[in-house]
Amino acid sequence: MEENNAKDSFTVSKLTIWKALTGIFGVLFVVSLFTNGFGIGDSGSTGAVVAPSAQIPSAPTGPVDVKYDNAAVKGEENAEIVIVEFSDFQCPFCERFYTETLPQIEENYIKTGKAKLAYRHLPLVNLHPQAFKAAEASECANEQGKFWEYHDKIFENQALLSNTIFSTWAGELGLDIEKFDECLSSGKYQDKVSKDMSDADSYGASGTPTFFVNGKILVGAQPFSAFQQAIEAEL
Repeated sequence: MEENNAKDSFTVSKLTIWKALTGIFGVLFVVSLFTNGFGIGDSGSTGAVVAPSAQIPSAPTGPVDVKYDNAAVKGEENAEIVIVEFSDFQCPFCERFYTETLPQIEENYIKTGKAKLAYRHLPLVNLHPQAFKAAEASECANEQGKFWEYHDKIFENQALLSNTIFSTWAGELGLDIEKFDECLSSGKYQDKVSKDMSDADSYGASGTPTFFVNGKILVGAQPFSAFQQAIEAEL
């Protein structure tokens, strides 16, 4: 009788231990779900599985040393404020800047000798098929001293842009058409336009228009007030 009681007592003890171990393992399993397998987890984790995100380069936060040595420049050479514009002749937002904002910048800052504007090319060729050739055409006009006149002609007639209109506009501006056509057909300025595009990327400019006011980035067809604030902060 005592032997049977001993066996019963031993059996109960094994069941108790097994239940205890099972409970412990269960608790540990639940805890592991919230601690990334007992590792040091992200304190901000929501428990969801998140794929690694691509690294997106951010726009520069400080002044950038933007070169404009070979760019067409409007304004006094010694102007305190340098505005470098990266633009696309077929971009509607660039046309908006030309129409709505540039005249006020010219009147208040360029004509007064406080600022100068340098134009560099950033044709978004995937969106604007005539933009690259338009950039080349403006450089061919620049050879004959009429970059800004040709620049204005393009933006004022942007809806007419085509690969056959460039020579017509050159004639309307009194350029030597034969010389202009030879320049454009030769692809003489393809490398220059491509270099502008490459430089724009290195400066953090990916869309048009993008401006650098004394090296500080300003993106988009901003109103005059935005340029006024940026310029006055530098004066």
